[in-house]
Amino acid sequence: MSEPWTSAPVADCIVHVTVTGKTKLQTRDYRPAGRFPIIDQGQEQIAGWTDDESAVIAAPLPVIVFGDHTRAFKFVDMPFARGADGTQLLQPKSGIDPLFFFYACRAIDLPGRGYNRHFTILKEKELSFPKDIEEQRAVAGVLRRAERALSMQLEQLHTLQQIKRAAMHELFARGLHREPQKETEIGLVPESWTIERLDNRARVISTRMSYGELESVDDVLERAVRVVGIKVSDMNRVGNETVIKSAALEKMLDADVVEYRCAPPGTIVFPKRGAAIATNKKRLTATWSVFDPNVIGVVPEKSINAAFLYHWFQSFDLKTITEPGPTPQINKKHLEPLSIPVPSTIEEQHDIATVLATLDRKIDLHTKKREVLEALFNALLHKLMTADIAVSDLDLLALDSNTAQSGVVTP
Repeated sequence: MSEPWTSAPVADCIVHVTVTGKTKLQTRDYRPAGRFPIIDQGQEQIAGWTDDESAVIAAPLPVIVFGDHTRAFKFVDMPFARGADGTQLLQPKSGIDPLFFFYACRAIDLPGRGYNRHFTILKEKELSFPKDIEEQRAVAGVLRRAERALSMQLEQLHTLQQIKRAAMHELFARGLHREPQKETEIGLVPESWTIERLDNRARVISTRMSYGELESVDDVLERAVRVVGIKVSDMNRVGNETVIKSAALEKMLDADVVEYRCAPPGTIVFPKRGAAIATNKKRLTATWSVFDPNVIGVVPEKSINAAFLYHWFQSFDLKTITEPGPTPQINKKHLEPLSIPVPSTIEEQHDIATVLATLDRKIDLHTKKREVLEALFNALLHKLMTADIAVSDLDLLALDSNTAQSGVVTP
């Protein structure tokens, strides 16, 4: 630690915060709107709203709300109400800037203990800070600029995701031409569309895949060798089926006796069993891929656009067809009779998929920008709080340039 810095246990850096008589609100008392925000130990900055003035903490401000169970830190500089469970109010002693203290606490390595309390551990941790409070404020200012840029990028990403959901709802209900609608077993669809069973337009592949006319066995083997990098000797061939033993793919999944399949480009892949179903994630393969028995695939026929079907499945909740039980499952028997909408022409299918793919590319771009800004913030937090770099060492114009390139205007 450089000479202008000092350190002390967190317990020696804070003063007691008195909020005697202020009501703590239970989760059942949270409202979707109100005059005052409710701050609790959850990950969201604001957990709810209230009009209960008896719960409002207006002084001293600012304070840092620490989640005793969650290890979450929140900087609060406006009147607020406190959630009842596991919130600790922290305020630094004179000579330590509150915003700097907030970021310094976040830089502390505080191992998780499940749902146990963490405040006693936090108090024992060493907190380092510049002796010069103006230097503290400069450090905190840089970190706040970086974090605001990240927050704005997250808002843009959230907005794009909302636009995508709205676009899917509109396109699958009205089509591209906003034609009259008809009521069907899956809801309103354009009048010219048909509703068909999935197995009329696609093939569901599960425990083993029989390729039939899709691809010869030799082509499957050659592609698997090229894409996955395994040896032909690692695979078994049984008629028109190709099975790849898990010994050749240990780095893909920790399993010793699981068999893997090859799926062609344009396969829509879902989680097949367990908690992963709840994530509702689907993906569309771009190349020949190897997947294991924990997933199930849908291979569209030529009469339906794979990307169109994939985007429709993105709007479909897998849990509605999941077989209940200790280990939830989706099998061929659940997918094959599923009713799907089919536009009257392959051209309309393609055009709808193109619109939604454009939105997906924008979402992917902003997701990558968010990742860049998140990495930048984390690097700055670590280096500034360990005095590895000083604010005077930073090219703040470069920082502003990076955030501007990320589509964010810094304050």
